[in-house]
Amino acid sequence: MSRRSPALLLPAVAAAALAAAACAPTTGSPGLPIPVEDGAFDASDFAWSTHSGSASIDGRIDYRPGGVAYRCSGSVGLVPDTPYTRARFRVLYGSTDRAAVPEEVVRARNVPDPNADYRAFTRSDACSDNRFDFAGLPDGSWFLIVPVSGADGGRMVLMRRVVTRGGPISVSLN
Repeated sequence: MSRRSPALLLPAVAAAALAAAACAPTTGSPGLPIPVEDGAFDASDFAWSTHSGSASIDGRIDYRPGGVAYRCSGSVGLVPDTPYTRARFRVLYGSTDRAAVPEEVVRARNVPDPNADYRAFTRSDACSDNRFDFAGLPDGSWFLIVPVSGADGGRMVLMRRVVTRGGPISVSLN
């Protein structure tokens, strides 16, 4: 059995790691943009969300990882689900369904088309006593974005996709 010097194995190990990384799915590592297939900003994709409707969201925060209680630390954002926001949130949160990501990780991630301004289409509500609500919503798919702080000083951002359909829904972010 021959022993090779670790220095001689380093290029082979590095090549194998790069090959594996090229095949692995990406989840939006801090600082690395993920290619976007369908995420070009188009204001017309948001048009449906500007209408009023009979749907509403009654929400509460009950996030307690490891027994540490977290509380709202800012307004709750409600963002229309569009190809642009889906691609953006896939990068920021690693999911388009639900996530809990440290705030510093979200802030460190690079999104495609970061200057696209979709703020005119978002809604926000003050979070009071870990509760929030949105009323008068049209039917559709939305993203809830909630900054929370833990009793241990940790700061997270919770994201959840919800669907409204002509009536009230209750959502617990946990």
